[in-house]
Amino acid sequence: MSRAIDVTNPRTGLVDTRIEALDLPALEAKAARLRAGQRRWQEIGLEGRKAAMLALCDAVDRHYDAIVDALSVDTGRYGMSVAEVEGLKGITRMRVATAEAALAAATGASGDGALSFRQQYVPQQLVGIISPWNYPLILSMIDAITALLAGSAVLAKPSEVTPRFIAPFMAAVAEVEHLRDVLDYVAGDGETGGAVIDVTDMVVFTGSVPTGRKVHERAASQFKTAFLELGGNDPAVVLDSADADEAAEIVVRGAMENSGQLCCSIERVYAGRDIYPTFVDRVVARTRALTLNTEGLQSGELGPVIFRRQAQILQAQLDDAVAKGARVLTGGKLIEKDGGIWCEPTVLVDVTQDMEIMQAETFGPIIPIARFDEPEEAIRLANDTIFGLSATVIGDEDEAVAVGERINAGGVWINDFDTMGGVGDRAEKTAFGASGLGGTRYGHGGFHRFLRKKALIIRKSEEA
Repeated sequence: MSRAIDVTNPRTGLVDTRIEALDLPALEAKAARLRAGQRRWQEIGLEGRKAAMLALCDAVDRHYDAIVDALSVDTGRYGMSVAEVEGLKGITRMRVATAEAALAAATGASGDGALSFRQQYVPQQLVGIISPWNYPLILSMIDAITALLAGSAVLAKPSEVTPRFIAPFMAAVAEVEHLRDVLDYVAGDGETGGAVIDVTDMVVFTGSVPTGRKVHERAASQFKTAFLELGGNDPAVVLDSADADEAAEIVVRGAMENSGQLCCSIERVYAGRDIYPTFVDRVVARTRALTLNTEGLQSGELGPVIFRRQAQILQAQLDDAVAKGARVLTGGKLIEKDGGIWCEPTVLVDVTQDMEIMQAETFGPIIPIARFDEPEEAIRLANDTIFGLSATVIGDEDEAVAVGERINAGGVWINDFDTMGGVGDRAEKTAFGASGLGGTRYGHGGFHRFLRKKALIIRKSEEA
């Protein structure tokens, strides 16, 4: 029996739709259908699967406006919704282009020449994906793409906060032969997510640390693998050798993308004592120039707080910082308009490591800036965290690389900021600390996490 779940519009604060969360028997039936489809999906081979994934890109184009419109309502922002759809197609084509090399069979021989082996890759039959609300489409598909190419079927459960895109996206999937038999979505909440773990063979979860812990415990109790892609409190180190304008551009872009609602967003900044005054001025100028899209989806750069509970976290962190001595140079307020909530783009100075905003994940358009005297101090402060998702270092390349090599994070950007999109076909990274668990989702390892590896060990007969 299904359960009705209310869904709130982030721009109005009103419940404007409902989703029906399936019960366990309905989920089991969906899983059984996907498992049946997976056998044929594996039989068509890698070339057949590559063709189907490219056909998905064409089908998405045919449903482009409907998907973008649904994502825009889900998240309250338009430009990033377009970027999600374009990103999905770009990632899919990149993964198709690299699949053959990533999935190439390995063979070898022993030292005595009598033994050889052949590596066989056996895909997990059904992979569960549980994804968050900040990038609803991309983060529900980023792992599904490699799982599908590897030969698995996929059951995805996006966040109940942003479920509207499911219907138009699945309309595109329905047009692709074979793929429609092995890729399905289910709407629902945490209870549904738990059931997805129960009916699949392994799970990839992207989201918060507390929920990730629950996912891991439930999967472990069933001897199932869980890959966890969790949060961060990512530092940026601005060395005295940096150009202040370039550094400000990188930091503001990295902190404000998607209104800061990004797991690898720059959330705390450490600037060298000499560059600090000029750098802060440049950051404040760039931040003040940003506008909220309170007047319409395409009216400004920054959208609303997508998940209303997150607004409470942002306010609590701002209050804590100011109470402990931080100064607000620009922004600093949450704005409510017509029922939606926006966080002003904010710059804080006089921040200290004991502030919540320097220790916890913020997930908003806030830039706290501290100063340091020596690079050694910056490294220590950058590593003063339970997280280790990514980091940015800006300055003379050799010096920045030397600092980056000592920061405990899976991805370190030198004189840039990105989300691994530019090098995701080859470069691999894993999370440090509480930012995740399991193998890389990038590079060739992004395919191999969905494969079980079997070694066929062959001894030649004496006659041969």
